[in-house]
Amino acid sequence: MTITGIAAGVPFVALEPAGVDGPAPLVATWHLMDEPRTEVAMAEALPMNDLPAWRVYFGLPMSGRRALPGGDEEFFALAAQDAVLNVFGPITKQAADEFPAAVADLRTQLSISDGPVYVAGGSAGSMVALEVIARGEVSIAAGAVVSPVTQLTPLVAANERRFEITYNWSAESREVAEYYDFVRRADEITVPLLMVVGSDDDIAIREPAALGHKEIAGSELVTIPGMQHEVVADDAKRVDAEFTRWFQQYIQG
Repeated sequence: MTITGIAAGVPFVALEPAGVDGPAPLVATWHLMDEPRTEVAMAEALPMNDLPAWRVYFGLPMSGRRALPGGDEEFFALAAQDAVLNVFGPITKQAADEFPAAVADLRTQLSISDGPVYVAGGSAGSMVALEVIARGEVSIAAGAVVSPVTQLTPLVAANERRFEITYNWSAESREVAEYYDFVRRADEITVPLLMVVGSDDDIAIREPAALGHKEIAGSELVTIPGMQHEVVADDAKRVDAEFTRWFQQYIQG
């Protein structure tokens, strides 16, 4: 059964645990800005149906049920003005800031067991998952990310190529990008981490993920042949299988 709700102001979609009578662990997931780009779409793409855990998919700020009043037009205008300071930085910070209260509220709404939770994310959502792990405000047992933004600066360069624009760096935006460099902050990622990348994704995603894998203790890197950045169709099924395999060993361990 799918449950749709709000936890401490954060919209979510929750999928019931498989074969569990009583409280079950929590896997919290954040979606991409590319497809799947809402909590509903992420739940459909990566349901992890075989996990004996609640899978809860949070909506990112500025998207889905929290879309800006001007919709995509307003969102892309903000990104065009300054993607780092208007989009990547504030979305990641707000989503990480609101996570502890959202988890606490979820525990009053769903039958979630005590103990550490598990986190996952894709692309922009991966930044939230990694930041939540690094902060340690909520005890995390393991994480999994797909098409991960392991370093923000290369992603900005990728978007310059993709949209044929030039990003004008400032001292403030460089500080934000340096902060969201999880290769530099590898020692803050202290839980087992699965990183899934597509063989056909941009080098701005693949290369930082490989660097992160080398630096982050307890990490595993999996490459999906033929997958680009989006997590859709058959690629989503393969990522879902990898996420399920990864979490299964820790949830049941």
